[in-house]
Amino acid sequence: MRWLDWVVIVAWLVFVVGDSLRRTRGTTGLTGYFLANRSLPWWAVGLSVMATQLSAITMIGTTGQGATDGLRFVQFYFGLPLAMVILGVTLVPFLHGARVFTAYEYLERRFDAKTRALTAFLFLCSRGLSCGTIIAAPAVVFAGIFGWDLRFTVALIGIPTVLYTMIGGVQAVAWADVKQMVIITGSLLAIVVVLLLRIPVTPDEALVVAGTAGRMQPFDWSFDVTKTYTVWSGLIGGTFLMLSYFGTDQSQVQRYLTAKSVAEARTSLLMSAYWKIPLQALVLLIGVLVFVFYVFNRPPMLFNPAHDARVREAEPAAYRDLQTRHEVAWGLRRQLAPAIGGRGGWAVETFRKADSALVTTRTEALALAGRVTGENSRDVNYIIPHFVRTQLPVGLAGLFIAAILAAAMSAVSAELNSLASATVIDFYRRWVRPEATDAHFLAVSRGATALWGLAACVVATYAASLGSLIEVVNRFGSFFYGSILGVFLLAMAPWARAGGAFVGLIAGMTVVGLVSFGAPQVSFLWHNVIGAVTVVLVGSVLRVGASGTVAKAGAA
Repeated sequence: MRWLDWVVIVAWLVFVVGDSLRRTRGTTGLTGYFLANRSLPWWAVGLSVMATQLSAITMIGTTGQGATDGLRFVQFYFGLPLAMVILGVTLVPFLHGARVFTAYEYLERRFDAKTRALTAFLFLCSRGLSCGTIIAAPAVVFAGIFGWDLRFTVALIGIPTVLYTMIGGVQAVAWADVKQMVIITGSLLAIVVVLLLRIPVTPDEALVVAGTAGRMQPFDWSFDVTKTYTVWSGLIGGTFLMLSYFGTDQSQVQRYLTAKSVAEARTSLLMSAYWKIPLQALVLLIGVLVFVFYVFNRPPMLFNPAHDARVREAEPAAYRDLQTRHEVAWGLRRQLAPAIGGRGGWAVETFRKADSALVTTRTEALALAGRVTGENSRDVNYIIPHFVRTQLPVGLAGLFIAAILAAAMSAVSAELNSLASATVIDFYRRWVRPEATDAHFLAVSRGATALWGLAACVVATYAASLGSLIEVVNRFGSFFYGSILGVFLLAMAPWARAGGAFVGLIAGMTVVGLVSFGAPQVSFLWHNVIGAVTVVLVGSVLRVGASGTVAKAGAA
């Protein structure tokens, strides 16, 4: 990193924090702090919804996923447009019209207090875990680039973000998200340009090379519940996941509750539906181009520099053997790559065998690193940091790091704000001090933000060792999301009753837990379907308890 890179990083952070704090006016009460007085325009809400998805995890985990697995991950989002359309005509008018602070307030009106409390508790568990994972992503970057201790980088990111979130509110968070989208999109496009200039073949030939290595296959039509990324898991499991995430997760519901009207809330969701898949495909394509770059340029056997150094020191003989095989396989692949599109089948077949041999040596090296370090492999999270540190020109490296840091701060602040809102509204105000003043609740909200920030930092130090961070955060969510979605589906069913909804929610979490631990080969995307279907079935059969009062759209 040169001095110009640091200037770019510091200038961007000063601008983001300064402008966000400038927008904290009107946050003297709960409505301003949590809902921005329901005054945000649809385009700002839409960009905020997308920015929460484009966190540092996307910048690191998804690009790394593209480099190792190709475009298959894009199937994960195939259910998003359908989910957004369904939410636009169902939950959005219900929740926006009910004039609630959190999605879970509505469940008490429809069912009872215990169903609301249990659902809100499950949200706090899922979002608290994934918030820590969001911090872990940039912490991995800085630990890998600068050689700092991971715990230090977690604190470096987490502490300022917690302080910033405590001072600001959702209005400051939303406008920070808008700026985040600008710098993230700009930095991604800049990296595409750099990659295309650095790869010594035309873009068409680069895609042929990637396709020959199996990185350009976005569709898998097999109906196999043990496969994570297929068209069917994306359309079915992905639809259930997106319905739950955007329709019942407070971190997203809070976004469209800040919109001026139901129509603007719907438009903000449709904006995400139209643009999310192309933007995600761009992120994955960068990973694919990074793979092609390392076809023509010698790739490290292990991208994690700390693991590479420890293996080299602890097992020098085994390391040298793997390194020799790695060099031979890469050399053959590099030799065949430039004109592979115009050669015969023998060249394609030999290229694929060389690529397979390279994958094999990396797999063995990762296993060796796991034995030496006693840690799970997280090498995929270091692919983009390594490229940024060694290949990007001065200034652009700083821009990319600034984008990662800004994405992390914006996403984490949004998560912490939603965790605080659920803690204060669904628990503290409901059960502890229902008659306190707005000033008191605002002070408690800032305290809750601090506590959740501390918890997220603790989770971050653990999550960084779990492998691909983009998968980790979705695995955390999928364990809870399907059951939570099932409760909201029951809330829209006129025959459902409070007792059935509560028991159904417990049954849904129990079944998902049994499947998750008893049949780990079942992809986590199907956990969303299993949880939602179980809750709806049990809740429909057990029609006991009061029905509650259904809040009508447009109610004051």
